[in-house]
Amino acid sequence: MKGVILAGGLGTRLRPLTTVTNKHLLPVYDKPMIYYPLEALCRAGIRDIMIVTGGNSAGDFLRLLGNGRQFGLKDIYYTYQEGEGGIADALRLCEHFAEGQRICVILGDNILEDDIGPVVERFERQRSGARILLKAVRDPERFGVAVLDGERIVRIEEKPSVPPSPYAVTGVYLYDPRVFEIIRGLQPSGRGEFEITDVNNAYIATKELEYEILRGWWTDAGTFESLHLAATLVESRRKAPEVVTP
Repeated sequence: MKGVILAGGLGTRLRPLTTVTNKHLLPVYDKPMIYYPLEALCRAGIRDIMIVTGGNSAGDFLRLLGNGRQFGLKDIYYTYQEGEGGIADALRLCEHFAEGQRICVILGDNILEDDIGPVVERFERQRSGARILLKAVRDPERFGVAVLDGERIVRIEEKPSVPPSPYAVTGVYLYDPRVFEIIRGLQPSGRGEFEITDVNNAYIATKELEYEILRGWWTDAGTFESLHLAATLVESRRKAPEVVTP
């Protein structure tokens, strides 16, 4: 399985912090934001990783991360997204990199406590389709929101004004190779973007989307409030006393 980190966009909600740099290079407690999804993929055993970036600071990723040796990687692959065409548009750029393999995609501003290694292993045993992670949040209207019928997910609504549930779709997506075929068939949304929610709903329509609910904390870091929360959560984990088993 290959890994993809989507770290493009202009980060307009974080201006003026992002006026002269990419959002994903901002610090979250003691590390640049981009370190967290990269470390999550590495802990899950994924070694082939592509970073999709954009804007005027794209070269800074190469200066910061190099070939990934500090993360135990032999190399990191990079590609460039022009403009802001949406998450699915950014993922489209990775088709040649995927080479027909399954992929684990993480949004570059997502920071989570849980190890996604077990999730990756379960997806590898899944016959086909996709797998997403959900988390109950206080402000689901900021995200894609899962509509559940018992244990079954029936659709995902993008940033609904009246959320049908508290379960936000986190920025961790696992897809089989059909994802690129789905993306090619998408139409731009009302925002003029190719939405990842439409990709997930396409998998739901064929009953090929599985989901899990995260146990540990999760946040994006795309607003001033969530950026501060991310730093606070990471700090609390760093300073938590280590439990020694006798």
